[in-house]
Amino acid sequence: MLALLEKHQPGSQVYGLLIDLHYLPCIDYISGLMQFEQVQLEFQEHYQKQSYRNRCYVLTANKVEVLTVPVQQGTHRQPIRDLRVANDQSWQLHHWRCLQAAYGKSPFFEYYVPDIEPVYRKKWTFLFDLNYELLTICLRLMRLKPTLNLTEWYNKTQPVGLFDARSKLNPKNDSDTYIFHQPVMYPQNFGQEFVPNLSIIDLLFCQGPAASDVLLAGLRE
Repeated sequence: MLALLEKHQPGSQVYGLLIDLHYLPCIDYISGLMQFEQVQLEFQEHYQKQSYRNRCYVLTANKVEVLTVPVQQGTHRQPIRDLRVANDQSWQLHHWRCLQAAYGKSPFFEYYVPDIEPVYRKKWTFLFDLNYELLTICLRLMRLKPTLNLTEWYNKTQPVGLFDARSKLNPKNDSDTYIFHQPVMYPQNFGQEFVPNLSIIDLLFCQGPAASDVLLAGLRE
């Protein structure tokens, strides 16, 4: 957190964010991108299982649902840029039906569905391409315009001038360990208890143009 705080201070050399690319990223992730004008997406890392790289969390009528993009076998030490989606499984149909069931009656579903539904009608070869497409759509819908670049080589240590958030955001994090965002309650479709840090899609469908206000209200200082 120190590096993050330093970027707000006079004379700070931290100008950008280095982060891995996630599938329909969580609110903490998008909040991070909101705070930096320059974002380096890690394109050279090896794929990590059980992470946000190929999964997201949405709220349905019965529970928090995990949506996982299946990837082809043999992923050990495979570069993320080469990781292929396992299209022998009907994951797109399952994901889209789940999103419809979870958010079909939300205030802004019909407003945003023309942008998002086509993603689930296209056959994707590489996970990275799928994630990048969804990220750019979500940023556009939220009217956020960070400059996105892909890393050209892998740096084990934190590059000068960048806040290194690689692998710091994961499904095991709780509200005390979120990096960029402290939970701000907003009306959700289901349940009496608020569920924080779901996929940004939950916030978009439920709050629409006010989604950015929720992120701003929850920025860690």
